Parts: sequence; C-alpha cells; structure tokens
Amino acid sequence: MAYDLYVITDDALAGGLSHKEIARRAVAGGADIVQLRDKVLGCRELVRIGREILAITKPAGALFIVNDRLDVALACGADGVHLGQEDIGPGIARQLAPAGFLIGVSVGSVAEALEAEAEGADYVALSPVFGTPSKADAGPGHGLGRLRKIREVVKIPVLAIGGINSGNVRDVIRAGAEGVAVISAVVSAPDITVAARDLKRIIRQARQERGQ
Repeated sequence: MAYDLYVITDDALAGGLSHKEIARRAVAGGADIVQLRDKVLGCRELVRIGREILAITKPAGALFIVNDRLDVALACGADGVHLGQEDIGPGIARQLAPAGFLIGVSVGSVAEALEAEAEGADYVALSPVFGTPSKADAGPGHGLGRLRKIREVVKIPVLAIGGINSGNVRDVIRAGAEGVAVISAVVSAPDITVAARDLKRIIRQARQERGQ
C-alpha cells in the first residue's frame, strides 16, 4: 500500500474548485490517497461528495479517506477514516468498521502514536510537522526530531502533515516518514496535477536515497 502522496481537499484554498475537481486533478498527478476534509458541510452533502470522489479514486487505484467523520466514511463506502485526538477513538472505530477499513490518527507525541497503534490504527500522522496556515488550530510545528522518535517506536506507517512543500519534503522523507499529507502545496497550486506530480517525484527520489 502506497502512502507517498496524500492530498487533502480544501475548496477554499483551491480558489473555489470543488472537492470532486480537486480529487480528479490530484489523482491525475499521481496522488496515492485523497482525503475529503470539510468542516462546514452537513452529513448528506459530505456523503454525496464522498461518493463522487470514490468514483474517481477507485478506478485509478488510489485510496479515499474521510476526515473525522466515521459515519460519512461508512455511508459513502470510503476506504477509511482519519481521526483527530478529539474524535472517536480508533479502537471504537475498528469495532464499527468492516474488515480492511483503514484508520489513521493524527498525533502530536510519541505517547499518542503508541496509543493509536495499540488501539488498532493502520497509520499515524504527526501533525503538524511544521507550522502551517492551512490548519489554524494545529499549533506550532513539532519538528523532524519528533518525527524520527515516533518512527523509531511504532511499527505502523508514520506520515507527516503540516507546512510540507517541495522545498522541505525531501528532509521529511529522510527523517523517516512513509509519506506526506499536504493541502496547500498541491491544492493551492496554479496547476494541481502538475504540483502533485512534481511533489511525488521528489518523494520517490528521497525514498530511493533512503534505500527504499
């Protein structure tokens, strides 16, 4: 399963493009995972959009993840859900989800990463690695040192999110991240497809330099 490039949709940062169109362009650029993230829309609309995105990701061999909302993820047939520290716990989500359903968890410390792994998370994402305006509530960046520490203690994939772009993504991969989750680096680019393609190329190069 590839975690290299994980693109999170944000229609406000995409200049008014729909979540569906962001997903289409990101997948065309090689995104391995697309996450639907919207803090405003209601459940019915999220399910509708989720089904539209799934129709894009599935034929392309990419994965579709819903942010926060396990109910929406299950209702639209998503491949998984990404949970924050204030959301339903991964252990409970695992009990409710079907076999093969992916559960990711945002973490900010080694302790949170270990807890998420123990409760059955498939991957953890250190959030944020660097400071980022895309997630105003994320707080200051935790840095590459913490990313390395988490990578050392958990056996599941560790992703990185927050302030990642083409200028620093190589350092993030070298620090041990299995992949990176981005918003503005791709979604706010003049050409989402080109931005995704370029970022994925750098990620693959960095993984090769790391011996993977």
